[in-house]
Amino acid sequence: MITARALHYVLKIGNRARNILFFRDVLGMKVLRHEEFTQGCDAACNGPYDNRWSKTMIGYGPESSNFVIELTYNYGVQEYALGNDLAGLTVASPGALERARAHDFPVEQSAAGQPSVLRSPDGYPVFVVPGTESQVQRVALNVTDLAKARCYWADTLGMVPIGTVPNPEHRLDLSYDQGKFVLELRQSTVALDRAKAYGRIAFAVPYDVQPRIDELIQKAGGTILTPLITLDTPGKASVRVIILADPDGHEICFVDEEGFSALSAVDPESNAALDKYIGKDPFQK
Repeated sequence: MITARALHYVLKIGNRARNILFFRDVLGMKVLRHEEFTQGCDAACNGPYDNRWSKTMIGYGPESSNFVIELTYNYGVQEYALGNDLAGLTVASPGALERARAHDFPVEQSAAGQPSVLRSPDGYPVFVVPGTESQVQRVALNVTDLAKARCYWADTLGMVPIGTVPNPEHRLDLSYDQGKFVLELRQSTVALDRAKAYGRIAFAVPYDVQPRIDELIQKAGGTILTPLITLDTPGKASVRVIILADPDGHEICFVDEEGFSALSAVDPESNAALDKYIGKDPFQK
């Protein structure tokens, strides 16, 4: 069995300034750290692009104790074709709907008892639920075969099914931490299209567990997109990752907890640094 900690979900973004307005000023998240890179990532962290890019970790608290969002920006790429792989993010954020209206972001009203929906500047759905504590509660992914997905995520990767869902043949809730963060899998009725905006979910495991994951996936005949590799961040800790793909192609990163704990320390200068880089960006003047 794998014991892991849910870390973040990666979203590719086009207009960086507009996205920061949405996640920071509308959803109320804080910039936790910001990193700039001069060339593409060896583990395709920024997608299939070999160019200058940036990574902004944003959320409601430190990465050591909160599931957060990674905003990946490729310089010169203004937009991405949106697929149907991501069903949406669910956040509790008091006041978010009022702030959305104040900043001219439409609020989509759902059926009675269902959360209201906001859409990021790139079109990613964000379900806003009531709550006194701001947090990213879940990520929902569409899958084409829920039984096969359950076998992969639960039986192979060790995520635990939790709770009682209204239509278990159409939805499965999984967690590594008794429901603090939930990965929701939804049975899709149409073919899955990951398009260009596809994301990636990340988990942390102890360093010595990563080779076991490699062995498990190979034994199960699963897909390893990037075998174990060490990634460097200038001026910060290095981490080792292994990148997988589930039966529908959803990307999964398992990073070593030891390296990530050092890398992910909150940088109090990151908010100002991000604003500086946005102001200097020649592609978004």
